[in-house]
Amino acid sequence: MKGGVIAVIAFLAVFQLAVQHGQAVTCGEVDVSLMPCINYLIGHDSSPSPACCAGVKAVKGMASTTADKRTCCDCVKAAANRYTDLKDEAAQSLPTKCAVQLDIPISRTVDCTKIN
Repeated sequence: MKGGVIAVIAFLAVFQLAVQHGQAVTCGEVDVSLMPCINYLIGHDSSPSPACCAGVKAVKGMASTTADKRTCCDCVKAAANRYTDLKDEAAQSLPTKCAVQLDIPISRTVDCTKIN
């Protein structure tokens, strides 16, 4: 009986981890990750901070599937459109300045449905 209960608990723990791992990306997660980049993106800082680059890397880690990439893209696009003083050059150069190969453009005008 004890062995059966332990097996069920172990199964549920593994199942919970699998479900959490497969959860969809949210704009809240993307926004929080990129929040440290705002000062760079609006021109107050001349380069992205280490916290900003860590956030860019976190977004890259969130975008593992095409659906996740498109969601991240939609979130980034929406966030970019909230900041009227966002510098397009800074946004486009952010992944390169952070040494991150990001498959999601940081732009107000990108068509996120074309991301694969």
